[in-house]
Amino acid sequence: MARVVAVHGIHNTYGSPPQMAAQWIPALQGGVRIAALTGLVPDVDLADADVACVFYGDVFRPPGKYLGDVPPLDADDVDDGPELDLLMAWWSAAARMDSGVAAPDARTLGPRQSARAALLALSGSRFLARTTERLLVWGLKQVTDYFTKPAVRQAVQERFAAAVHGDTRVVVAHSLGSVVAYEALCAHPEWPVTDLVTLGSPLGVPHLVTHRLIPPTADWPAVERWTNITDSGDFVALRPVLRDVYGHRVRDIEIRNGTEAHKVDRYLSAAETGAAVATGILTARA
Repeated sequence: MARVVAVHGIHNTYGSPPQMAAQWIPALQGGVRIAALTGLVPDVDLADADVACVFYGDVFRPPGKYLGDVPPLDADDVDDGPELDLLMAWWSAAARMDSGVAAPDARTLGPRQSARAALLALSGSRFLARTTERLLVWGLKQVTDYFTKPAVRQAVQERFAAAVHGDTRVVVAHSLGSVVAYEALCAHPEWPVTDLVTLGSPLGVPHLVTHRLIPPTADWPAVERWTNITDSGDFVALRPVLRDVYGHRVRDIEIRNGTEAHKVDRYLSAAETGAAVATGILTARA
C-alpha cells in the first residue's frame, strides 16, 4: 500500500490517473532527493509504489466531449456570486503581485463587464501567460461546482478515501486538492495519516473557501504535522499564511516557482516539499 497519497487541483479534466502519475511521481521523487542532497533530511528511497495518485478530473468532464475539448466559455458564462467573487479576488491578487496587471477599478458596470475586465487583466499576467480565457472560467466553475453540487463533492471524496490505506502516512495536495484532503482528513480521524503537505492552497480564503468547508470552521485536521508551501506569486493561494486561520501548528513555507507560480511540478520538485514528505515517512519508520 502507498505511504504517500497525492491529490490534484483544477484543470485536470481531460487527464487520467496514469498521466497524473507520470507527472507527479518523478517530480515528487526529485523533491525528496533534492531535500537529501541539500541536507534538509536524510535520504529516503521514494519508490513509484510508495505514491498513490488520486485523480478526479473526469468528474468535471462534460459528456460527449473529445480529449482536450474545453467548453467554449467566456465572460458571459461567469455567474454572479461566488464565481465572480473568486475571479475578482484573483484579479486583485494578481495586480498586487504583478505590476503589469492593472488593478481593479472600484467603479463597475455590472457582473458581465466586471468579469470581462478581470479576464482581460489576468490574461496579461506573467503568471498566466499560457492560460486561456476558457481555462480560467472553467477553473472557476470547477471550484464552485465542488462546493455547490453535493454529487460532485461526494464523488471526489470517494476517490480520495479509496486511496488511503493502513500504510498511508503522508498526503500531498495541490490547489483545490488541498480542500479535498482537508475535508477528508477532518471527516476520518481514524486514518493513519500523520502529515499533510499543501501546495498553492486556497484554504485560507475567507467566505469563498474557508466558510464553505465541511466542517465549516477552521478545525485542525487529524494529522500530527501540517506543512503549507506557497509561492508568493501564486494568487490562487490568496491567503498564503494558513497558521493565521488554522493555528500556530501549521508550518508555512514560502518558495519561488518562477513565472509559473501555481504549476504543480515546480511545487513537487522543491526541496521544501521533499523534506516535508520525507519527514512523514521517516517519522513513521521510527
